[in-house]
Order: sequence, then structure tokens, then C-alpha cells
Amino acid sequence: MLKKAISALFLSSIYNVALAATPAATLPAFKGDPTQTSVSGLSSGAYMAAQYQVAFSSTVKGAGIVAGGPYYCAGMLGYSAAAICMGMVPFMPPNPGLLLAAAQNFASTAQIDPLSNLQNDRIYVYSGTKDTVVHQQAVDATVSFFKMAGVPDASISYVNTVPSGHALITPKFGNACSANATPYISHCTVHGQGYDQAGALLKHIYGTLNPAASTLSGQVIAFNQREFADATTGMAEQAYVYVPASCSRTGALCNVHIALHGCMQSAQAVGNDFYSDTGYNNWADSNNLLVLYPQVNASDIPYNPKGCWDWVGYTGATYATKSAVQMVAIKAMADRLTSKK
Repeated sequence: MLKKAISALFLSSIYNVALAATPAATLPAFKGDPTQTSVSGLSSGAYMAAQYQVAFSSTVKGAGIVAGGPYYCAGMLGYSAAAICMGMVPFMPPNPGLLLAAAQNFASTAQIDPLSNLQNDRIYVYSGTKDTVVHQQAVDATVSFFKMAGVPDASISYVNTVPSGHALITPKFGNACSANATPYISHCTVHGQGYDQAGALLKHIYGTLNPAASTLSGQVIAFNQREFADATTGMAEQAYVYVPASCSRTGALCNVHIALHGCMQSAQAVGNDFYSDTGYNNWADSNNLLVLYPQVNASDIPYNPKGCWDWVGYTGATYATKSAVQMVAIKAMADRLTSKK
């Protein structure tokens, strides 16, 4: 066992050194419709996905929120509100009405897009019954927020009966279903079949899709994220995008899905697990989708020891608006991907 552990540690070190040593390319441009962009995420990535969906609702057609609380949940309280926002305080869930009022105020001053846009959007929400990190009462509040904001019931899919832990769910890859452990990717069986969460959320957002590709035609490209975000944002130097062959070789119209990792789930922490093994790329490959994988690494400046997206205000008071540094960076990357005429 010790020999295997040392070998695994050595290989992990070699992998991380290789990532650091490989010069990242400039993020390429493809032909696409920027109004057909969608976003999803786990944990802090789910909170960020909700922020991004609400702030840019005029161009984001839908979101997948896996184990995440409602928009602007931490408000101006920041870290002190985290326990409530994660559903950890019994009988004290986040208050979606107060959060909607805050969003309405932001919209009235054009800090976010008009909330009326949400009426045309589609939202997938997921909470595992064994999740000990973000408890279900927090995720319930996310569903309530979107309903109160005008998203029709028929446009919301809330999956909340699977006995999974805190993780993105795949048919086969990762931990046992109930795990609440790194790499926060688990495999679960629902109705006798492996649960393909990437496919479930993408089909809910986009409607009927071609079956997922069993063999990938494209490739993951590493690119320089510093063009869009400096080190003070907490975002990593390098990020990734999956490019199907149809987008790079045939010049097909290719839209963008933004996949946001959770805390302790960037490539720095889990290697290529999130951007290669969560199933997004297989669905993207057969449906002309580019999958953008922005990255946040653990850092002390700003204080972010677990590599989380900012849903508590560590980058500043405007963290949930269109001017927030991480939001601006993600939007600029998504726009680049669909900018080729």
C-alpha cells in the first residue's frame, strides 16, 4: 500500500509539474450564438452558476446548480453567512424573498440584467440526500428563489431524492454514491441505470440532444486565463476548454456551456478529473458544444484556501453583479469562444 501511495504521489507531482511547464495557448474563437450559452457548477461552482445565470440572464439560457444555494445568499455578510447559506443551521434556511429583493434592487440599477429574462430560462437543480456539505434546505431555497423570480415550474427540474453525497454525479466514474470526499465526483444508480448528471442538466437546458459520444473526436485545450483575470481575482493562470472536432475542423456553429468546479476541485487539486471525467465532453462532442472550464486555485491573497469561486465577497462587495471580477472574466471567455464571424 505504501509503495502504491508513493507511486501515486510521484505521478501526481509529475502531472502537476507538466501542467505548470506547458505554455498555455490563447483562448481560440469559434462561431456560435452568445445567447445560447449555459452554465453549471458544483458547490461553490453552483453558487457561482446561480450568480452568473441571474446576472447575465439576457444571454444565458439556463443553469445547472448541483448542491448550491440561492443567488447572493451571503449578501453583505460574507463568510459569517456561510453556515446558513449552506443549510447547516437547523430550521434556519436562506430566505429567498430577501434575496430576490436584493436582486430586484441590482436589476433596477442595471448591475444585473432584468429579472424578467429568467421567465424564458431553464434551471436544473440537484441535492443529494446524503450531502453533508451543502444541506438540502439551502438547495430548496434555490428552487424557491427561481420560482419567485418568475421561472415557470415547468422550466425547473429539481432532483432531490438520490442518496448521493456532495459531488457531481456520473454513471461510472468517481467515488461511491454516498461519499462526501475528494474529488467530489461520484457514481450513482437511479432506476437501474448509472445517473448521467451532465446529460440530465444539458438536456433540461437545451431540450432534445444527440446521444453522448462514446469516443471523443475533439480535445481539451489549455489556455492562458491571465488574459482575462489577474492573480488578485483568485483565478488560476491556466484554464481549459473542450473543443469538438466539428467546431475546430468543419467550422460548425458551436455554442458554449460553462462548467464550474467546486472547492478543492480545480486541476491543481484533482488533476484532469473534473474537465475530463464528468461527462460534459461526451455530450458536447455530439452536440456542437464548447465546454469552458474556468479555474480557481487555492490562494491566500485573496483569502481562499480551498480554491472556491467567490460567492461570499472575497473579491469585493460587487461579487454577485455583472461588474464582479470573476464574473467579468468568465463572461469575456465565453464571448471569445463565440466571437468568430
